[in-house]
Amino acid sequence: MKKQTAGIHHITAIVGHPQENIDFYAGVLGLRLVKQTVNFDDPGTYHLYFGDGGGKPGTIITFFPWADAYQGQIGDGQVGVTTYVVPEGSLDFWGNRLTKFSIEFKKAERFGEQVIQFDDPHGLHVELVARAEGGQNNWTFGGVTPEVAIKGFGGATLYSSKPEETAETLTNVMGLELVGTEGDYTRYQAPAAIGNIIDLKMITGVRGTMGVGTVHHIAWRAKDDAALLEWQQYAGDHGQYVTEVKDRNYFNALYFRESGEILFEIATDPPGFAHDETAETMGTQLMLPAQYEQRREQLVHSLIPIQVRPID
Repeated sequence: MKKQTAGIHHITAIVGHPQENIDFYAGVLGLRLVKQTVNFDDPGTYHLYFGDGGGKPGTIITFFPWADAYQGQIGDGQVGVTTYVVPEGSLDFWGNRLTKFSIEFKKAERFGEQVIQFDDPHGLHVELVARAEGGQNNWTFGGVTPEVAIKGFGGATLYSSKPEETAETLTNVMGLELVGTEGDYTRYQAPAAIGNIIDLKMITGVRGTMGVGTVHHIAWRAKDDAALLEWQQYAGDHGQYVTEVKDRNYFNALYFRESGEILFEIATDPPGFAHDETAETMGTQLMLPAQYEQRREQLVHSLIPIQVRPID
């Protein structure tokens, strides 16, 4: 039986100074910091999660901020562009807001849609697209109100070292449907209302190198733990070298690097981000997994102080 992911669960990237990261994604883009924790494999580094007001799957961008790390290069084997979806009629607001904060941007058209393209402070390629689909984000911060707020991911553009093989993985493993081709891009769609559009660049370029300003991995949605185990078997049966299931506290996950060298994760929708703090207080304090709680004082001392603040 063919399996199909609902769409993107989250996207994780590497950035520089954590306060600059917060000032941009919360201060400029108006996203909610829904979780501040640490990298489970490197607890001296933050792992910051931003999303809509409820921290729903399909809205979450996560970051490993290394203040003094080397700059990466966006290229083949990576997610090249992260796309956010905003309400219809709000692109003028976003153009004016980017101008207010002296963020250079350009307008483009792809598959009949107008997009605004720009970079974050650390070099990640970001774009905004307006669509009717997707529920309203009721989070308000720094002058961004629900009427114009980012709903979540519109999707992503993948840069593959072997585009034809990545295309096969998207359709035959992840279950995305082919929409069409325009220029150098082929578009695929998942069934969710947000985080559902993938544009695959069908020509190769420079090979990406991991570092600040690059995406580490893209994660796809699994309904629950039972579905995740089914995905583990299914992806393995379709030629992917899949990891064991890993407990990420806010979801369980497995990983495989598809043939075009892009790191794919499959992550469960539950338990979500409010199981270790309330929905009202999410993101307001450092949350540690049980294995690091005894090191809290040491870790707090080593981490760069951060705060969510309006920057108007």
